[in-house]
Amino acid sequence: MIPLPPELPGLLLGWYRDHARVLPWRSQATPYRVWISEIMLQQTRVEAVRPYFLRFLEALPDVPALAACPEETLLKLWEGLGYYSRARNLQKAARMLMENHQGVLPPSFQELRALPGIGDYTAGAIASIAFGLPCPAVDGNVLRVLSRVTASTRDILSPQVKKEFAAALAAILPDCPGDFNQALMELGACICLPNGEPRCEDCPLAGLCQARARGLTGQIPQKAPKKPRREEERTLLLLFRGDGSLALRRRPSPGLLAGMWEPVNLPGKLDAEGAAGAIRELGLAPGDLIPLGEAKHVFTHVLWRMTGWRAAVTGEALPQAGLVWAGEGELRESFPLPSAFRAFL
Repeated sequence: MIPLPPELPGLLLGWYRDHARVLPWRSQATPYRVWISEIMLQQTRVEAVRPYFLRFLEALPDVPALAACPEETLLKLWEGLGYYSRARNLQKAARMLMENHQGVLPPSFQELRALPGIGDYTAGAIASIAFGLPCPAVDGNVLRVLSRVTASTRDILSPQVKKEFAAALAAILPDCPGDFNQALMELGACICLPNGEPRCEDCPLAGLCQARARGLTGQIPQKAPKKPRREEERTLLLLFRGDGSLALRRRPSPGLLAGMWEPVNLPGKLDAEGAAGAIRELGLAPGDLIPLGEAKHVFTHVLWRMTGWRAAVTGEALPQAGLVWAGEGELRESFPLPSAFRAFL
């Protein structure tokens, strides 16, 4: 186990009480609100999550509402937040809670951990923040802070390193584990920054920090290099009928953006002639094609380089094309569209 300074909790909690951000999920830290916020915050910035959290809670204020929500409505609420499997796992977990736990989250790390979409970190966060249970919650922010405090040069992506830091935190958890875990996350998000120079002059742990003492804050934490993302060329066809409705089709499930709606999305980079031919293969007659330029979107394991074309079309699409036509109001209210296509819509 990696030992941590015993004075760390007191210094950190004093700072947190004075500097904690006002966040909507902190004002009422019910188990449901903590759960929703923690899932939304996975790989997503706090400022991006704020409006989604408030809108989601207004539409789906509790576990029964989430369990009963139609999938289209759920994905529309999540539209633009990305990583849509998170929303589906939320609903799977809500239905399990309705079936096995009377519609409430259980006050148990192990039972929380057994729910879809909840790993060690999220279970620890819910258990400590919502229920006051003495559970560590170790995410990337926490790993960065602890690596710098201890001047650890071990790979923070290693499960063993994460396990050892969790054990070290468990050994010094104070009587308010939820505040302590949030304080560590807050310090990592606001002070012990991941890129560029950390704000050591504002850090309550500066006097304990071995990386600072040794001039290593720029080299710590250490991460094993990631595999390069696969790159794919894609062509988006925005096809409009005379009434202004847009052609959409549903992505296959399972897979990337499973079950979401999208404009006609084809592999490869098509020029105007190729795009016109692809439209005819759908059973439609294209008018003049208007270039929409290029854009890219980064997913976890793949990067899409997209070329867009817009065209007015006539005719009836072939049944196998799988197209539906959505007007402006329907696009806004009923069809969840991934943010990957925002540059063209």
